[in-house]
Amino acid sequence: MHKYFEFEKVGTNYRREFMGGLTTFLAMAYILVVNPLTLSLASVKDLPDAMRMDYGAVFVATALASALGSIIMGLLGKYPLALAPGMGLNAFFAYTVVLGSGIPWQHALGAVFISGVFFFLLTLTGLREKIINAIPIELKHAVGAGIGLFITFVGLQSAGIIVNNDATLVGLGDLSAPGTLLAIFGILVTVIMMTRGISGAVFYGMIITVIVGMIFGEIKIPDKVIGHVPSISPTFGAAFSSFGDSSFYTTAMLGIILTFLFVDFFDNAGTLVAVAGQAGLMKDGKLPNAGRALVSDSVASTVGAVLGTSTTTSYIESTAGVAAGARTGFASLVTAALFLLSLFFFPVLSVITAPVTAPALIIVGVLMVSSLGKIDWTKFEIAVPAFLTIIAMPLSYSIATGIAIGFIFYPITMLVKGRSKEIHPIMYLFFVIFVLYFIFLK
Repeated sequence: MHKYFEFEKVGTNYRREFMGGLTTFLAMAYILVVNPLTLSLASVKDLPDAMRMDYGAVFVATALASALGSIIMGLLGKYPLALAPGMGLNAFFAYTVVLGSGIPWQHALGAVFISGVFFFLLTLTGLREKIINAIPIELKHAVGAGIGLFITFVGLQSAGIIVNNDATLVGLGDLSAPGTLLAIFGILVTVIMMTRGISGAVFYGMIITVIVGMIFGEIKIPDKVIGHVPSISPTFGAAFSSFGDSSFYTTAMLGIILTFLFVDFFDNAGTLVAVAGQAGLMKDGKLPNAGRALVSDSVASTVGAVLGTSTTTSYIESTAGVAAGARTGFASLVTAALFLLSLFFFPVLSVITAPVTAPALIIVGVLMVSSLGKIDWTKFEIAVPAFLTIIAMPLSYSIATGIAIGFIFYPITMLVKGRSKEIHPIMYLFFVIFVLYFIFLK
């Protein structure tokens, strides 16, 4: 094993790789709870059961998709990069596609599957890099920041801190409510640990919040710690059922597929560069085995959709593992093994409620919004499409809408400014696609 991963070449050993893989798992283990709660729309009351995905099945799909994705990345890409259903994309899946548009979750899984296949084909043909390079860096940063605001907004709602207000659309919730108080406690604990630079702070924050919730009777104490693995049958293969339904083939679904594809594009590429750079794996500014790593991500996303979860993508939390010593794909195998082991701890994880996971959404949102500083706000022709992209996501409750608005305004402001030569032809194509998206949205 050490020869396959070239331990001596990168100066690592089994102990460092194990500790790196363990650290990465602890840093991203919150997804085992956040993803099932998000896709089952647990924080939304009075919904038909048909709109909710089965919590237990999504939990198993999340663990399996994370494990399989990390295994593929470890063995094929050989990077210390773990994968799991992406934050932001799961919120888009649940709150924009299913809740906002009323699209069946089976159709949403079908869209994830198709986007994964497209991702795979684009990677093999080399078109992926061309499309990524065609989109201006400012809009890439704007999309990241906008998603950060969106999932923070979702987190604040889940916590009961922000609620509906008929007069002003939104308002401050009842901060004395038990669930809201528990969420606020979780936010404070997580922020303190994050500020102190503690690895796995988000996960530890959830654990501490759960314990406090149990002490005060806000969270049910589980009957046992280890139990049977829930059935995955409610979600397994459900993506394929959508392909025989004529309602699946609409312009709105095309926009949804493009959004899944687009966000996964940059999420994976940015994470790959960040992790490789921190691990010192970059060679002359290039990524060795980059093609294999991208293929790994696309295959993981496709497999995840079949299992029954939103887009599976590379996790920036892998940098925590790199900081702990991880340098090769063996660390990803360790993380994968821990995800598989977590399947047996469902009784404990199943009692966790939305107020406990809300701090994770808010903290991840804070980290994503940091890309705001990389946008040149002094140039109005750049500031307008970037700002509209960012602000439209939380206000319209739709990541797709934010992307569409920004991509429509970018060529307009650049043309008026006389910078037409800087607009890639692909951006004009996006302009037409998203204009049609709004025309046929209804």
